[in-house]
Amino acid sequence: MAHAPRPSTSPRRTLMSQWKLTGTYFEACNCEAACPCIFTSPPTDGDCKALVAWHIDKGSYADTSLDGLNVALAVHAPGTMVATKWQVAAYFDDKASAAQSEALHAIFGGKAGGHPAVLASFIGEMLGAKSVPMVYSADGRKSSLSIPGVAEAQIEQLDGQGGGAITIDGHPLCIAPGNSATVARSSRFTLSDFGRGWNFSGKSGLMSGFAYQSE
Repeated sequence: MAHAPRPSTSPRRTLMSQWKLTGTYFEACNCEAACPCIFTSPPTDGDCKALVAWHIDKGSYADTSLDGLNVALAVHAPGTMVATKWQVAAYFDDKASAAQSEALHAIFGGKAGGHPAVLASFIGEMLGAKSVPMVYSADGRKSSLSIPGVAEAQIEQLDGQGGGAITIDGHPLCIAPGNSATVARSSRFTLSDFGRGWNFSGKSGLMSGFAYQSE
């Protein structure tokens, strides 16, 4: 969710596998819409609890296809998101093969560079990672993710002038740089895992396309 200082380069960077992902993403959190965190302001309720989900339409890691797979992060920031370290739980699509799972862990764990490495630089504590069944849906106006027994998130576009979408460009705390974020509100957002019991329906949501690649 950020444009943080990029990790320093090193000789290892040249040995990384080349990869590229495109698809859609959405996030839902406990802030009022639109979330102030994306402007590096303090969260509405003092902390931010968010679920961020990605669906990969087209993707590859070296010779491994990642088409059609999903990833999600449950994020808790105990204060302003750019000033505090995050607690994070990671969820990976159980449809992934061993090679695909290894690739997704490398990319979204920040080890393969690109924008996910910027996001990973904010993590202070990994609560855990799981391979789980995931059902992701997005039609431009609504987005949803179901992880049975763990999380349910559904958001819908807020209507602006003339019933059109409300979009935000250039916000400094950003999951998908270069893409306009559509402002939404959750119709449902629950998560129960790792000792967390969240229920923030009726709160902030954002969605857009995304494009990541190795550097």
